Amino acid sequence: MEKQIEVILSEEANDVYIYLKQNSLNSKEDRMLVDAIERIFQIIKREPFHGVPIAKKKIPKYYKERYGTRSLFRIELPLFWRMLYTVRGQEIKIISFIVDILDHKKYNKKFGYRNK
Repeated sequence: MEKQIEVILSEEANDVYIYLKQNSLNSKEDRMLVDAIERIFQIIKREPFHGVPIAKKKIPKYYKERYGTRSLFRIELPLFWRMLYTVRGQEIKIISFIVDILDHKKYNKKFGYRNK
């Protein structure tokens, strides 16, 4: 039996996704982001480990505490945005849990990087 793979968004990621989707009718940039996010959802459903793994020691405490994240993957989106997700496995189902969708400035802040 093949494992079922499901993509679920956190409340935070869902709020950003809905905001971008609503603005995508009037904003070319938001439309580009929505299209990329939806393509990534399909890729993750086929290949749940598609993203770039983030070293365990670099995973922000926020994600560890809020989502119990022990592994985190990053996917680059257009306009320097990022999608962060974790993979939770069971015998029959794999869940790719999108924990955040954020722009480069917010990504740097969460990971403790300084702007130069």
